[in-house]
Amino acid sequence: MQGNGRGCALAYKMIAERDNEKCSFARESRLLIVAKAKVWASEGWKVVITDQDGKAYAPPDFDQLLAA
Repeated sequence: MQGNGRGCALAYKMIAERDNEKCSFARESRLLIVAKAKVWASEGWKVVITDQDGKAYAPPDFDQLLAA
């Protein structure tokens, strides 16, 4: 997992894909990563969030991730 410049591992990673494009983001806050993922998904991107344990969450599961 990537560090954040302070040497800490980031807990959540988002991958977004559409057509021939692929973007990824990593954040410590699940609130921020879910908010970003919801916006990207609403714009037609295929989005998956992975937590620190490697569990993947698709858009229908985002609220489950927030409740964790």
